[in-house]
Amino acid sequence: MRGKPEIGRGREPVVLVTGFDAFAGAAENPSALAAMALHGREIAGHRVLASILPTAFGESLRLLREALEQHRPSLVLACGQAGGRAAMSLERVAINLDDARIPDNRGARPIDRPVVPGGPAAYFASLPLKAMLQALRSAGLPAEVSQTAGTFVCNHVFYGLMHALAQEGDGVRGGFVHVPWLPTQGEPSMPLERIVQGLDIAIACALRTRQDIELAAGALD
Repeated sequence: MRGKPEIGRGREPVVLVTGFDAFAGAAENPSALAAMALHGREIAGHRVLASILPTAFGESLRLLREALEQHRPSLVLACGQAGGRAAMSLERVAINLDDARIPDNRGARPIDRPVVPGGPAAYFASLPLKAMLQALRSAGLPAEVSQTAGTFVCNHVFYGLMHALAQEGDGVRGGFVHVPWLPTQGEPSMPLERIVQGLDIAIACALRTRQDIELAAGALD
């Protein structure tokens, strides 16, 4: 984050965690609060650095690329809010599509546009999602593998992240997690401390697991 000491590759291994600022009239965004709570924490020998992105098409990816260049992380976990979901959602697929049902925080509302013109149709997360799912559930946290990150700014950042990592080609792994509302925002919800705990567990599992496990977590619809 700006104003924080830079800790990059070659000095100390880093995990970059991103969240979003509040949007659609909300006073807070749990993904930003959770990312900030993890900032500076050590997990599995890695220092966590947080970056809060604007809920804005284009600008969010520009700032994400700046954070990737500045911190040179070993692993990236982007996070966002998914109101109406009851569990921490480990996103499997990012698609090359912006299709905004509501304007972003800068008033932009792209419809049927690619995130990256000429880019692949989709990217899969490169994190061990099934192992992370098992770790979260073993800790008593509601969790699921999700097959869609939507078509708003969350998917925009998820796709942009995976495209950037693919272009870099240095083996850095990344993915995206949607978290529920806070209890003050509505139901279903999850307390902030549980969200932070879940992200900590997910990051630790991802850092320690190179080969994912086989575990049923598909969807029927």
